[in-house]
Amino acid sequence: MNTDTLSKLLGFSIGTLTLEKIFYILLLILICYIVSKIILHVIRKLTSRSPLDPSIQAFITTGAKIILIILSTLIITEYLGIPTTSLVALLSVVSLAISLSVQNLLTNVFGGMTLLLTRPFIVGDYVELDNLSGTVIETGLIYTKLLTVENKTVCLPNSQVSDGRIINYTSQPNRRLEIFVCASYNAPMDDVREALFEALEAYPQLNKDPEPLVRVRDYLDSSIQYVIHAWVPTELYWDAYYAIMSEIKRSFDKHHIAMDYPHMNIHMIGDNE
Repeated sequence: MNTDTLSKLLGFSIGTLTLEKIFYILLLILICYIVSKIILHVIRKLTSRSPLDPSIQAFITTGAKIILIILSTLIITEYLGIPTTSLVALLSVVSLAISLSVQNLLTNVFGGMTLLLTRPFIVGDYVELDNLSGTVIETGLIYTKLLTVENKTVCLPNSQVSDGRIINYTSQPNRRLEIFVCASYNAPMDDVREALFEALEAYPQLNKDPEPLVRVRDYLDSSIQYVIHAWVPTELYWDAYYAIMSEIKRSFDKHHIAMDYPHMNIHMIGDNE
């Protein structure tokens, strides 16, 4: 192929696009693609070594990918001679129309960003969100997923989670047990306290500092209400709770203490007895 033939081929045009220009456009696209891949690889490597939450790492990577696509588009359109100001204006109008149509989705995204930045909980925490309790299995940009004790997966919109009350039961190493017990007025208080302390001693994993407490909480219509306060490692909370609840009944039976139920004494007029 001689020089004249090559020049004719390069000079062949489709409208305002010549083969030479098409070649440079394809080369420019290839360069933008390779550079974007390298930058994304570096970002993934840096974020994977950081202590950031996996959800935040994914968000940073996705955001960087979108920015690189926009920059590559602007570079190619600039080479084609399309005014970038017109393209930016068009993108602004399109983004406004999209934002109005997906307003609820964007609200959830911003809620997800708030949760990822403030980190009121992480994956694996047992939390209460919007009167629902469960273990966090995923924190995404749109939904937060909980696994309930019934093995149900519940997806909550992030806007609802970020605006509501969040209770994290596992963020602290220790948790306080609070158990209410009612005993008969006929049972001496010292005997009731002794029986409750024996029930606590049946679970040796309780923390010794602070020490468990047993106090009189209230005088009800048919019984005296006692309260137990004891600290336990968070991961043993429910084991301790159910073990102590079972042991209280055994201890009361051992000390012959009755758990009175609500009742009413009726006295008949004229009944001497």
